[in-house]
Amino acid sequence: MIEYALYFTVGCYGVALLLNLWRIAVGPDAADRILALDTMVINVIALLVLHGIWRGTAMYFEAAMLIAMVGFVSTVAYCRFLLRGDIIE
Repeated sequence: MIEYALYFTVGCYGVALLLNLWRIAVGPDAADRILALDTMVINVIALLVLHGIWRGTAMYFEAAMLIAMVGFVSTVAYCRFLLRGDIIE
């Protein structure tokens, strides 16, 4: 039964990734694109966690933590660039 739940959630997150990709391509503003990119990072983290549950290993959870840290830093860097025009002062 857990396998069906995993298939369903992977499908839902896959659709969410496609919709985020559409928002990045069509987004009317740069802020919308940054928000869609941040949401894509969150969806990829969820997919990694689901894959770790499916495989039964903790390695994917560690990879999800690393991607979460990189995603946070990249979102902050994009926002600073959008607001100030430079990343490092």
